[in-house]
Amino acid sequence: QVQLVESGGGLVQPGGSLRLSCAASGSIFSIYAMGWYRQAPGKERELVARISNAGSTNYADSVKGRFTISRDNAKNTVILQMNSLKPEDTAVYYCEAGTWGRPVYWGQGTQVTVSS
Repeated sequence: QVQLVESGGGLVQPGGSLRLSCAASGSIFSIYAMGWYRQAPGKERELVARISNAGSTNYADSVKGRFTISRDNAKNTVILQMNSLKPEDTAVYYCEAGTWGRPVYWGQGTQVTVSS
């Protein structure tokens, strides 16, 4: 089993920045990729960004150029730096871990609200 603990959500004005962090513990040897999904009210959960153990990344088109995902393998932590936030980025953000494109483990979610 793998446990994922997220932190860093909150309320920010449009154009602002937030940094989400996700720390993994447990059977971390089984993890190849980690990433972030989000779910807005009334919408399906969607991929935001993911990163592999080797550093390969994948981003949703809607966040390219604004969000950056990084990983500290020594600390088993993945970071999502979110800049130039827009109201449409408002959602619950979930950390995930598993294989590439196949989340196995999920965090509890953290709320991100972009509003003036």
